[in-house]
Amino acid sequence: MATKKFLELQEYSDTDLVAELEKTEQEYQKLRFDHAIKGLDKPNILREVRRDIARLQTEVRRREVAAMSSEELAQRSKIRARRRKA
Repeated sequence: MATKKFLELQEYSDTDLVAELEKTEQEYQKLRFDHAIKGLDKPNILREVRRDIARLQTEVRRREVAAMSSEELAQRSKIRARRRKA
């Protein structure tokens, strides 16, 4: 699977994004299994798929944060500040 660009992910709807994330995670599990059993011709594809998963998860989280109310954002800021002190 070719890597998806940031702009391409922004065009997806929320349901499409979640479906693509699930499909990509299943593909990654299958590739890992195949690599453990017989090896892959191009093992770098594992890294590409992992990065695709990270891009998808980042976009999902970005949308969650964008949909938060101001109270939720304030609470999130407090939690993040507390983590930085530790």
